[in-house]
Amino acid sequence: MDIFDTLSLGTSANKALEAPLTAEEKLSMIDAAAQKLDELMEILRIDHRSDPNTRDTPQRVARMYVNELLAGRFSAPPRLTEFDSVETSGELMVTGPIELRSTCAHHLMPIFGSAIIGIVAADGRIIGLSKYDRVVHYFARRFQVQEELTRQIGDYLMERTAPRGLAVRLRAVHMCKTHRGVLASHNSQMISSAYYGLLKDDESLKREFLEECRSLEGRAHS
Repeated sequence: MDIFDTLSLGTSANKALEAPLTAEEKLSMIDAAAQKLDELMEILRIDHRSDPNTRDTPQRVARMYVNELLAGRFSAPPRLTEFDSVETSGELMVTGPIELRSTCAHHLMPIFGSAIIGIVAADGRIIGLSKYDRVVHYFARRFQVQEELTRQIGDYLMERTAPRGLAVRLRAVHMCKTHRGVLASHNSQMISSAYYGLLKDDESLKREFLEECRSLEGRAHS
């Protein structure tokens, strides 16, 4: 059965499918996408059958989209296992920078930068630090808009871990701005934030989080 017979074509670019793709469905999607990329190369008058540089490009690009750039749409979300840590109860924890790699939904160009997450755990219940990286990567691996990506990460962590407070800060370069249009410098970055609970309502906690962000970002760029 063709992949387009089994999946809705109306799913938003930065939303996951209702169910993860099976291995068979992925192969079918890759083959269908490669055929369309083959057509695109012909429209652009690129002889990818004779040119050794582009001979297998349609298949390579199709695999890249399905298995890597859009993997967050086609796979299950990361499991977040909580464990007790009484010592952290009520304290602000900050993790990052987490490397961020995504793809702009407007021009299909790379977005790259970092994420920093602040957490005030509920009753000493926390998740492993690596899980925050996995959540960022899961939502980044799809066609994205940075503001929506920021909120998706925060909403998921609030829903699954119910902390007393949460902050998500993304800082990124958009290649749709640096490699086309205005041709901006890579120093031109976008910062977006989302705050929840205590980190939204308590100004002193928010200031502490931002101070930690400046410290972590400074180290990363030194």
